[in-house]
Amino acid sequence: MSAVQELEQIALKYAEQAVMLDRQGKKEMAIEAYQKAIDSLLKIAKLNPSYELNRIYLQRAEAYKRRVAALKSSLYLSPATAEDSSEGRTHFEDLIIKEPPKVAWEDVVGLEDAKRAIREAIVYPSLRPDLFPLGWPRGILLFGPPGCGKTLLAAAVANEISAKFIPVDAASIMSKWLGEAEQNVARLFNLARREAKNSPVIIFIDEIDSLIGTRRFEVGGEIRVKNQFLKEMDGIIDKKNPLRVYVIGATNKPWDLDPPFIRRFQKRIYVPPPDYKQRLETFRLYTKPLKLAPDVDLDRLARLTEGFSGSDIMDICQSVQLKVNSEIFENCVDYSKAEPRAISMNDFLEVLKMRKPSITKEMIAQYERWFNEFKAL
Repeated sequence: MSAVQELEQIALKYAEQAVMLDRQGKKEMAIEAYQKAIDSLLKIAKLNPSYELNRIYLQRAEAYKRRVAALKSSLYLSPATAEDSSEGRTHFEDLIIKEPPKVAWEDVVGLEDAKRAIREAIVYPSLRPDLFPLGWPRGILLFGPPGCGKTLLAAAVANEISAKFIPVDAASIMSKWLGEAEQNVARLFNLARREAKNSPVIIFIDEIDSLIGTRRFEVGGEIRVKNQFLKEMDGIIDKKNPLRVYVIGATNKPWDLDPPFIRRFQKRIYVPPPDYKQRLETFRLYTKPLKLAPDVDLDRLARLTEGFSGSDIMDICQSVQLKVNSEIFENCVDYSKAEPRAISMNDFLEVLKMRKPSITKEMIAQYERWFNEFKAL
């Protein structure tokens, strides 16, 4: 597993843990879990200064910081005062990325079927709404293995239609205060409708299964959140509604979603792992700024990386870059003027020895079974 993927999974694990502890009123433990999620997100940005998704991850870290501040302040308030405090509420206005993410379709290698389905559902109706008297899909579900481009697709379509982009997750929505979480859902959609008077709005919910997935045991608050979400989704998918508000949900576990929510996502788009051709294009994309030796065979690297995600390939290229650059700092007295040597094929092969594919054939078969049962392109 790559360093970025590992940090992403760590951040998700601690965020989910923090939300659960927050619901249970275990403030000190929730603060600690939120802080660990924040640390992991900030490490991603530090390790990958040019990573396309850094802006989203930093927004998320800020949301968790506000929740930590609210929890810390409530530790010193009386219960009555804490209940009345607005600090515990999520301020979704702060999550809006009003300038569309700088992600172009060209940054998303391959995935032509997914791109076509998204263009049909979002881009074309935005350009000529008069051609769609029956309305168009407002709920889009992107599912597939981690690291294969779901978030990039959402960011790219936001850029294409110059939409305001609101990235949220379960930790932004859930609250331990009775009635607060479903109010957060209502606030989120009210904000989107208000902003959509001037331009399209995309609400992007990452790991949506953690918010509206099936659970064996559910408390009343979780049920109310789901009901509120269904109500809001019904409001935006109404063909008579002229506002351009879209909900794009991303999940690695589509089988965990409740059937009523599956139906609200009129487009359900499989984002598969890259095939040989896409892996080759991904290597070309990420090695373009690097100085390569003549012996580097990108075709061979594409064949050797079956089962690797696009994110895995980016991390391979980054690891090779780190390997070569480290030689300067370790071997040169004056590293300020030294230039790295060209990256060789052997550098890539050495990095590959230390890495395993993150996607198995069993995982792909599970996604394809679900897709064949619920497909809606």
